[in-house]
Amino acid sequence: MAMGSKFNIFDHELVPEHILLSKEEAEKVLMRLGVKCNQLPLIRSTDPAVRAIGAKPGDIVKIVRKSKTAGISIIYRYVIPS
Repeated sequence: MAMGSKFNIFDHELVPEHILLSKEEAEKVLMRLGVKCNQLPLIRSTDPAVRAIGAKPGDIVKIVRKSKTAGISIIYRYVIPS
């Protein structure tokens, strides 16, 4: 890697896709799941993937994992301070 270039963690095959949801998208997901944001699994704001997508505490992140058995697995995580 050349000096000054940044490493993109999403280029690694083991790092799943992380998507920052808008406030409207997050509200729809919470309503569909019938939960409050603090009932979702948590993820810290210092997580490298969270930092890479610019998520802040209070945001909800959609994580899309590819699985040989399940095809695609989607989970949602609530961003908390470190």
